[in-house]
Amino acid sequence: MIKLYRHELSGHSHRVELFLNLLNLDFERIDVDLMAGEHKGEDFLRLNPFGQVPVLVDGDVVIGDSNAILVYLAEAYDAGGDWYPRVPTVRADIQRWLSAAAGSIAAGPGAARLVTVFGASIDHERAKTIANDLLTTVDGVLAERGFLAGASPTIADLAGYAYIAHAPEGEVSLAPYPNVRAWLARIEALDGFVGMVRSPVGLAA
Repeated sequence: MIKLYRHELSGHSHRVELFLNLLNLDFERIDVDLMAGEHKGEDFLRLNPFGQVPVLVDGDVVIGDSNAILVYLAEAYDAGGDWYPRVPTVRADIQRWLSAAAGSIAAGPGAARLVTVFGASIDHERAKTIANDLLTTVDGVLAERGFLAGASPTIADLAGYAYIAHAPEGEVSLAPYPNVRAWLARIEALDGFVGMVRSPVGLAA
């Protein structure tokens, strides 16, 4: 059985858990205690030398990095190729959004949430500025299409969903971004959708 090493408040973990559910795959969740530093322990570092969740174990295959896991699952288990279409221009667009997920999404809404949820020593105001700049861009893109890389959902949407959906936890309002909110609703309406646990902070959008 597939094993997913994760933390329930990690958006990186959630994007993988969400995809596993959307693909209707059986898997075992293994919680990693980040607060106790379990991800930096010898056993976990053998799975992922970077000491980060999530990690996917599928038989002899061990993959760290959430975006890499999304690509692997799409290639290994999505027979129809819907989530990572074999069209060069679409794949390039998806890669752009995977880069954004590791870049401005992580540095914006992701980092802002790290401050309020995990008490990270990050410049909160800068993170919120990055987040709002990002959301302005995403809202403009979604004015022209239903999903980030086109008319249908792809792994690009899964990579972007959690930290944008939970941006209010980092004191970043989604109220000014109607197209973003409509996109979130479309993802949440997908058959097999599962949400990420809400952290105990104010969620007013």
